Amino acid sequence: MASRKILPYRRTVQYYETDQMGIAHHANYLHWMEEARIDFMAQLGYPYADMEKRDILSPVTAIRCTYQRSCTFGDELALLLSVKAYNGVVLTMDYQIQKAASGETVAQAESDHVFLRRAGGFVRLRRDLPEFDACLRELMAEA
Repeated sequence: MASRKILPYRRTVQYYETDQMGIAHHANYLHWMEEARIDFMAQLGYPYADMEKRDILSPVTAIRCTYQRSCTFGDELALLLSVKAYNGVVLTMDYQIQKAASGETVAQAESDHVFLRRAGGFVRLRRDLPEFDACLRELMAEA
């Protein structure tokens, strides 16, 4: 399988995402991470909407975020994602959130996800979506 080039997810901090101090509220970073993960899956050729059509969900089971700099209204951000770990059950994503113009890191984070059937029970990607499983394993090996 050829190496994949994943483009950063880009977004602009919106005014409603800021708080009384004029900085982006910390909860928004988690929203941006989820937006970026959905974009990441689409870039891999596995849009989340298609997963849901197959009755597969991928909830967050853990999240870790270290805030390093504040973001303000109008800041252009670039979220760089990579697969940190994948064991066939748990997928750990790594996020570097940067100011797009300067490359300055504003946050570093990780999130853990599993793949579940809507009706309950774990999805075995190796059996049910072998191409996606192979893609995640390849991306982990590149990290």
